[in-house]
Amino acid sequence: MLAHIPAAARHHAAPVAWLSSYFLFSFADYFDRNNMHFGPLRVFNDDTVAPQNGFPQHPHSEMEIVTLVLEGEVSHEDTMGNRTAIPAGEVQRMTAGTGVAHSEMNRQDKPLHLYQLWFIPSQKGLAPSYEQKDLGFLKGKKNELVPLVTGQRVLEDVVYMNSNSTIYWSNLDCGKKLTFKTFPIRLTFIYVKEGSISVNGTVLGPNDQARIDAEDVLAIEATKDAQFILIDLPGSEANY
Repeated sequence: MLAHIPAAARHHAAPVAWLSSYFLFSFADYFDRNNMHFGPLRVFNDDTVAPQNGFPQHPHSEMEIVTLVLEGEVSHEDTMGNRTAIPAGEVQRMTAGTGVAHSEMNRQDKPLHLYQLWFIPSQKGLAPSYEQKDLGFLKGKKNELVPLVTGQRVLEDVVYMNSNSTIYWSNLDCGKKLTFKTFPIRLTFIYVKEGSISVNGTVLGPNDQARIDAEDVLAIEATKDAQFILIDLPGSEANY
């Protein structure tokens, strides 16, 4: 079954002048008990941060936090001692575990655009940890699903996370097709950055979502040059 959620159904939050955020799941001031998570995917925020602004230090615990930088650069500092810059095309994962505080700032003179995803961890009580890789996913391989972050298996040049899930990115040219083999016990989440794709006959445009379960195979075709994220998730593993 495929549930198509159009871009207009996202919750738009602009709590301060420097932040425009679209929440795909309940978060902060947005509460919908029917939209709390999809498997272990608890948060997916599509954020744009104005120049010389950002999120000052704040705490997290028991969450896997993945940041994909689409435009601009994040300046990150945390209580583990990390002080890094994360430019567009890089991927960051932070295991909050037993507790960590961090800040995420846009120190540049242009807007910062990022996706931030939170996953409920497969194992709690872990020591906080951090990983960052330059995967060049925005201008990288074309016409395939490229794994960026996974907890399902060990792969080279992929960020590890403590979740039985995998995040893929695709730069798919118009008319090109992909097949994604899944299982009825797994979930698949798709979010389109730009362009449009057809997924098992359903067309998704910019900022549309698909939440898919009880399927064996997904047939994906770009109806316009497209960039999209696909997340493979467990269906029923933990206390989601």
